[in-house]
Amino acid sequence: MTTSSRIIYAATNKYLVASVIFAVIILFTDHNNLFEQMQRQSELSDLATKKAYYQQEISNTRKELSDLSNNAAAIEKYAREKFLMKRDNEDVFVVLPPSPGSKK
Repeated sequence: MTTSSRIIYAATNKYLVASVIFAVIILFTDHNNLFEQMQRQSELSDLATKKAYYQQEISNTRKELSDLSNNAAAIEKYAREKFLMKRDNEDVFVVLPPSPGSKK
């Protein structure tokens, strides 16, 4: 058999033609085509990263809440740092880092 006769045989083989058409339809034109699957896999990876980040943040927040619930010194520290609260006989100075465009 020569090469051209093999190609003609393959082109006339109804099972091979049907399989190729089916593969093309499934891979490129179906609702769940190859490109959609790759995009969904990428989104899933991004969401898994975000999930891990938020779980870590929840853990940190719960730890901070537990510390604030049980420790009066921690409440005072939190109020001073987050809300710039002070005692009556104190002055608070807030030092901001210089902006990138400002000169010395």
